[in-house]
Amino acid sequence: MTPLVLIPGMMCDTRMWGGIDADLGVPVLHHIPTGADSMADLAAQFLADAPPRFALAGLSMGGILAMEILRQAPDRVTRLALLDTNPRAETAAAQARRAPQIDRALAGDLEGVMRNDMKPNYLAPGPNKPAILDLCMDMALTLGPQVFARQSRALRDRPDQQATLAAFKGPALVLMGAEDRLCPLDRHQLMHDLIPHSRLHIIANAAHLPPLEQPEATARALRDWLA
Repeated sequence: MTPLVLIPGMMCDTRMWGGIDADLGVPVLHHIPTGADSMADLAAQFLADAPPRFALAGLSMGGILAMEILRQAPDRVTRLALLDTNPRAETAAAQARRAPQIDRALAGDLEGVMRNDMKPNYLAPGPNKPAILDLCMDMALTLGPQVFARQSRALRDRPDQQATLAAFKGPALVLMGAEDRLCPLDRHQLMHDLIPHSRLHIIANAAHLPPLEQPEATARALRDWLA
């Protein structure tokens, strides 16, 4: 059976998937991109150790890396799921915010960067929001400031991947939380329109992290994609 590789978002580890990996009915592998500061190098590192062929799902930065993996090795990716992500290169305004954030993180204020600049935008309102935010902070602090710096540079300098998506002919899922402000609906509609054999799925009562906010609905959508 072809394995599924899951790639989490920026400054997240396997816990970001909320345990849904155990409920997908296929062998699941995890990859956390920490070892380089460009998408091209992160993808090359992944491909050096990856199975010959695999299904691929990535959320946010994980989705951006998934697109670069697809660009480098289109014949190895059997299925593609892109969750709460963006196929475009980073805007100049977003690029300009990266250097001060990196400087603060490397100076010892990674917690402040995550708390003030990133985490407030992650989640929809709900009773589990405080616990999910605490988990996000723990994942970030566990990975540490050097990983933050490398991942930030990789995101800052990433290429546009619209042509990559348009060339993919396999089954694809484009999934987002309905209240995602970081990667809003227009980005997902664009990806859905680009990929010939894709379906667009919107998870209610979720924002940027549906696997943690609405795990059952997210797992169900992934199972349908894998079927």
